[in-house]
Amino acid sequence: MYKIGIDLGGTKIEGICLDGSHNVLVRKRIMTNQHNGYESILDSIVSLVGQIASGLSDYSIGICTPGAISKKTGMIKNSNTQCLIGMPLKDDLERLLGRTVAMENDANCFAMAEATLGAATGYGLVFGVILGTGVGGGIVIDGRLHRGRTLIAGEWGHHTLHIHGNKCYCGRQGCVETYISGPALEKRWSELSGKHEKLSDIVKQEGNDVKLWKKEFLENFGIALANVIDILDPDAIVLGGGVSNIDFLYTEGKKAVYDNVFSDLIDTPILKNKLGDSAGVFGAAML
Repeated sequence: MYKIGIDLGGTKIEGICLDGSHNVLVRKRIMTNQHNGYESILDSIVSLVGQIASGLSDYSIGICTPGAISKKTGMIKNSNTQCLIGMPLKDDLERLLGRTVAMENDANCFAMAEATLGAATGYGLVFGVILGTGVGGGIVIDGRLHRGRTLIAGEWGHHTLHIHGNKCYCGRQGCVETYISGPALEKRWSELSGKHEKLSDIVKQEGNDVKLWKKEFLENFGIALANVIDILDPDAIVLGGGVSNIDFLYTEGKKAVYDNVFSDLIDTPILKNKLGDSAGVFGAAML
């Protein structure tokens, strides 16, 4: 069976077709044009699948979406592509395409891709981490995605890190996401230094402000990820998203994690992703 994956992003929609050996047969990108609304996005996905599936009869379809499907309503929630919120995206696409569609959020697709084709290939229980605009995660066990009873497995970004801490868009305080996401780290740097700079520029600097910023970052990263290890005890952790490009996370960051794990043997691999921004489309195909 051929595998078609669609990665629905805020600016582009990417599609891919893999054969049974995971060789790429077709790969296409089109603009999302979310300003044209929900119906336009549906039409674009259907058209892209049609182009990729041309001449094929036996294929599956997996779709990586911004946001997640509510188990309660079947509608999209928590999406940064706002025209999708409250819409039955999966049901509408299945109706228009005339076949079953597998659909997951970007963190689950990332975890699936890295566990199947990327940095964590060959490991049993893999925790895939997204450290970007937000903080998310996905769990893959022996090649199968673990979603959980209410489809929230892996959502470590909304674990409480500091009980009376930073306010989060979810309505609570102290969530992991409010401390170690890209925007949170840039905001904290601005508070310490008075400068508004990108994360990639902050990590190149020296001085007392950056030392304090880095110390806080490592403490929060270490505690947050150690909590996950204490619960899951995964065979490997793979980091993705823009924040994952910071080199010290794989040295000093790993030590900060190990220092907080409840075990006398701590050797969990903390790996940098191999697939980069291609993880979404490959993960969708793997669904």
